[in-house]
Amino acid sequence: MSVVTEEIRAKAEVWCGDEMGQQKTKFFLKEAGLPNGLLPLKNILECGYVEETGFVWVKQKEKIEHKFEKIGDLTSYATEVTAYVEPKKIRKLTGVKVRELLLWITLTDIYVNDPPSDDKISFKSSVGISKTFPVAAFQVAENDGQGGVGVATAKEGAVVEI
Repeated sequence: MSVVTEEIRAKAEVWCGDEMGQQKTKFFLKEAGLPNGLLPLKNILECGYVEETGFVWVKQKEKIEHKFEKIGDLTSYATEVTAYVEPKKIRKLTGVKVRELLLWITLTDIYVNDPPSDDKISFKSSVGISKTFPVAAFQVAENDGQGGVGVATAKEGAVVEI
């Protein structure tokens, strides 16, 4: 059952299609000062944003699993991912699980550590487990629009080499 009700949709900006969904998810992450590779979703059907609350959602065609090679963690993304996005933080995250030993653990919060010079990002689970990694592990190269690949910034003023 979707948590995105008609009442929420009425207050939201909504975009359809994979290309627009990819652009918007990367935009939300960049605006929040988070690494652009946190949501490696595929076949996005719809994404939406409620500006007054920071609520975002992304619906994709099917559940996917993604391994973040730089840290070796396997992550599962449901067909619907929702969250509240704030500067340097994602809270009340739903639809994202990480494999820890033999269990799938639900992630609830993601935040970039302060002071910003730390270049660390932390993940908190619904069972109280937290882990911290380098921001660069979740950063991906962005196409510069001219066929080249540029270096993306993880947060204002800090360049992450890829």
